[in-house]
Amino acid sequence: MNNAQRHNVPSIEQWLKEAKQQPDADQCGMYLFHNGVVRGTAKAQVRHGENSPRVTGMQFSFDQKKVDAAVQRVKKMPGIFHVRAWLNSGTLQVGDDLMLLLVGGDIRPHVVDALQALLDELKSICVKEQEHYE
Repeated sequence: MNNAQRHNVPSIEQWLKEAKQQPDADQCGMYLFHNGVVRGTAKAQVRHGENSPRVTGMQFSFDQKKVDAAVQRVKKMPGIFHVRAWLNSGTLQVGDDLMLLLVGGDIRPHVVDALQALLDELKSICVKEQEHYE
């Protein structure tokens, strides 16, 4: 077993149940989840069409203070009432969970924008990832 937190992946069903029990849950008309996983295709190939070897895994880490700050910023967006994030760390294999995100809010445009903003900030500022290849 590697040093990944694979056994600590939270339940998205439990997260949703807890979100719906919050005092402001009656303000939420939509919840969106994001479940990022390690894929077998290299980022350079997917994003830029570059010919790349298959990915066998990834080294993944994050800065918890930056993650917390990103979550707090998204919670302040218009119409957003619930934001939750979990990120994995360590040496991960293809198919392992990288992150789970849950955003709840009043209307679709607000929730979609908030999830996109959170994901963009996490991926560009908060995490470090290094793909491993065949």
